[in-house]
Amino acid sequence: MSVLPLLSVALSFLLTLLFLVSYWRKPKKYKSLPPGPSPIPFLGTPKYVGDRAGCKYFPELCRQYGPIFTIWKFTDPVVVLCGYDVVKDALLNHGDQFSGRPPAPVIDYYSEGYSFPSLSGERWRQLRRFTITSLRNFGMGKKTMEERVLEESQSLIEAVTQTGGKAFSALNVLGCAVGNITSYALLGEHFDYKDPKLQELIITTRKFIFNTHSPLHELGNTFPILLNVPILKQKIFKESSELKAFVHKYIEQHRHSVNLAAPRDFIDYFFIRIKEEKRPTGGNFSETSLLMTLIALLAAGTETTTSTLNFALVLISNYPDVQAKVQQELDEVTESQRQAGIVDRAQMPYTNAVVHEIQRVLDLAPLAHYHAVTEDTQFRGYTLPKGTTVIPFISSVLSDPSQWETPHEFNPGHFLDEKGQFRTKTAFMAFSAGKRVCAGENLARMELFLLFCALLQKFNITRAPGAEPQDCRTLKQNKIKNLFFTHVCATPRSQKS
Repeated sequence: MSVLPLLSVALSFLLTLLFLVSYWRKPKKYKSLPPGPSPIPFLGTPKYVGDRAGCKYFPELCRQYGPIFTIWKFTDPVVVLCGYDVVKDALLNHGDQFSGRPPAPVIDYYSEGYSFPSLSGERWRQLRRFTITSLRNFGMGKKTMEERVLEESQSLIEAVTQTGGKAFSALNVLGCAVGNITSYALLGEHFDYKDPKLQELIITTRKFIFNTHSPLHELGNTFPILLNVPILKQKIFKESSELKAFVHKYIEQHRHSVNLAAPRDFIDYFFIRIKEEKRPTGGNFSETSLLMTLIALLAAGTETTTSTLNFALVLISNYPDVQAKVQQELDEVTESQRQAGIVDRAQMPYTNAVVHEIQRVLDLAPLAHYHAVTEDTQFRGYTLPKGTTVIPFISSVLSDPSQWETPHEFNPGHFLDEKGQFRTKTAFMAFSAGKRVCAGENLARMELFLLFCALLQKFNITRAPGAEPQDCRTLKQNKIKNLFFTHVCATPRSQKS
């Protein structure tokens, strides 16, 4: 017998032995996991792993196995939560147990363990508490930040006016507006829309976000050993390196100009905290954690809000009756004499409902950032071992028929009571929920409402000439294309005097 067949037999025997060992051990550790598709030895259930696969197959798996099921990433279980009742129970009623994060090798590598979204434990709690407090001190959710957003809306209106009513892609001008608001809060700088630095901020942030969802990024997370291969490492970290370099310039500028008695922005507040901790490196508050927190906040605070506003314009161009009702409410509340402010939101229930319904229909992040249980957890008759990865399927919450009368239709009435007043819905989890809810939620809500109102107060938004009408189902099915390539027209509207 030649050597090759012997090696083949030996390899087959080894794989079989490993499979038997893993099969023997699995019931001991995972005997009480939720049901799910049978894993392939050592490979798991690769068909269902990954964000794109999840969005495609999770509804089918939910129907087959129920609202809690298990898929496998190689030999590690991943528990998926579907529907409002289950996701709410986990994130709100068992918030502490479901507040962890699973390992993210690529992010952990480039962030040196300081990536804000992937942190767990005491470091995460301290940085999150500090971030929310600092942004609030700087005016997040207060009048000062509202004034900044309203000022920016004027620049946005001017940029849209320059299109002259011709078809245009709103993504860039919206990115400039949102980028300026975020830059003002975090970096202390405001840009002209044509400033190359603003364009660099928008482009590098967008590329960074796209990269985190790329197949190459997922490959690095699946096989961390590849991060030691120079060529792959360079490609995987190219976009994050560019955003790091951009942000680092502002940290250096602030280092030499910070006035600890009069902080100007988030960076200054962070430098004060570093000084208080007296550990410039290695502690929870260091220049490395500052850099990575800024990157996380820029990524979370620019592209998502920009994409939502862009989708809002595309969607509203296809629903002229809804647009007309929003404009009527705007005119009545402001008497066409001033901009709509946050204080007006309570008097504008229909507009508020439309803004919320746009986010629900968009379903921008169908899968929440992956969670992990922080301890062995008993949950709805199952036992989830400590460290088990958990995916809250947010899309299933935003389209849960038990919570929404017409879940697959654009219907602002979802957020209106029988008297036409705005009603909050706990099933509205566009910003996730519980301990890991988006830290910038208040600013995002403010921006979406104020900028949406500013644009509809000044313009009629219509489809580009020749564009076919699209309902919300069509827009959602093709949302990636529509978010970035669909054009609209904005023509000045005549208002009541």
